[in-house]
Amino acid sequence: MKEKTVKEVPDVALLRAELKRETYRHRYAAVLKSTVCTLVVVAAFAILVATLWMPVLQIYGSSMTPTLHEGQIVVAVKDSDFEKGDLVAFYLGNKLLVKRVLAGPADVVNITQDGTVYINGEEQQEPYVSEKALGQCDLEFPYQVPESRYFLMGDHRTTSVDSRSSTVGCVAEEQVVGKIVFCIWPLSDFGKVN
Repeated sequence: MKEKTVKEVPDVALLRAELKRETYRHRYAAVLKSTVCTLVVVAAFAILVATLWMPVLQIYGSSMTPTLHEGQIVVAVKDSDFEKGDLVAFYLGNKLLVKRVLAGPADVVNITQDGTVYINGEEQQEPYVSEKALGQCDLEFPYQVPESRYFLMGDHRTTSVDSRSSTVGCVAEEQVVGKIVFCIWPLSDFGKVN
């Protein structure tokens, strides 16, 4: 006797559930792929901006107190037009330092024993300096800044090693990374840097 085989008809509800699961899996994979691609593009863009136009730097040491303190994170803007009083970051060997521009190319700098700074014979008003000092200095004054170089000094004059020392000397334009314009961390110091 031959048995009749009955073809089982799949349950429509099970098919719909399986279709829904597969559709969800494909959507999830597409959204995940899109999100990862977006994050990679944003990260690449952020790195490009930080490298080429707006480097982000962390402050180490006390040579710029009271203006900048150790641990602060600041943003610099790539620029080649520096004015007296600007804070700039520059490379010295393999170190990145931050100092203030006091004099530009061809300016004559004179610093007295009490730490008073004269540029081209004019006494400088420096409200950012809490204590004047000659500091670590092995230059003979008056001193004329060479062409395409800047005379830089830290705001904490007693501890700062800067253009007053032949170890640092005047800084060439090519060494300068950018002008410090903004503090982003800690949030209590968030804002423009003067």
